[in-house]
Amino acid sequence: MTDLHRIILYSFFSGSTVFLGGMLAYYFGEHVKSGLLKVEIIHSTIAFGGGILFAAVALVLVPEGMQALTLPWIVLSFAAGAVAFFFIDRYLQKRGGTISQLLGMMLDFVPESIALGAVFAANTNLGVLLAIIIGIQNFPEAFNAFLDMKTTFTVSKCLFIFFLLSFSGVISALIGYYFLTGMHITIGALMLFSGGGLIYLIFQDIAPMSQLKKSWVPALGASLGFLVGMISLKILG
Repeated sequence: MTDLHRIILYSFFSGSTVFLGGMLAYYFGEHVKSGLLKVEIIHSTIAFGGGILFAAVALVLVPEGMQALTLPWIVLSFAAGAVAFFFIDRYLQKRGGTISQLLGMMLDFVPESIALGAVFAANTNLGVLLAIIIGIQNFPEAFNAFLDMKTTFTVSKCLFIFFLLSFSGVISALIGYYFLTGMHITIGALMLFSGGGLIYLIFQDIAPMSQLKKSWVPALGASLGFLVGMISLKILG
């Protein structure tokens, strides 16, 4: 099996959890009875996904980006991501859209998939492990994004969107493989741009949605999500 075939296979695996997470959220919403337990599960999952996103910023996107860039480009890339998603979020709010979870997932998923494709030729083991970690991250993030989106879109439209997004990992990985292999500065700038956008989304949209009055359980989900990120980084070595 060639590197190209492996990249397609592993990036498809990591992307498939986007659709699987959406399907789980659909069945959860349809078949789990309403009540305090269901509400706590939803808020805890949102916090868990937020913890994973925060871990992606703190442990992967920012360290890798800072290693590749000089200080002026670090500041410019990170600030550009934060400002860009400030305007995107304001625009969506004015239109009544609720896709902050989806944006957060894609800001994490796409640059990491690009990095997967870019590093695969030089370090196959790193590429495989990165694909596994991306797949694990996508699952709770897609679960939250579906619950977020179904208030705006129909269930069938949400699932169709998630099905299409499942293939974005393959496309991103191929872009990384064919166009960005060895281009550490470009990849670093992309990671910092994503990191800036994610920090904005986490504190503006995701963290406030995870809070639940008279319940302290959801906050543990954020800590657990960050722990998952730490474990993932340790596996990568």
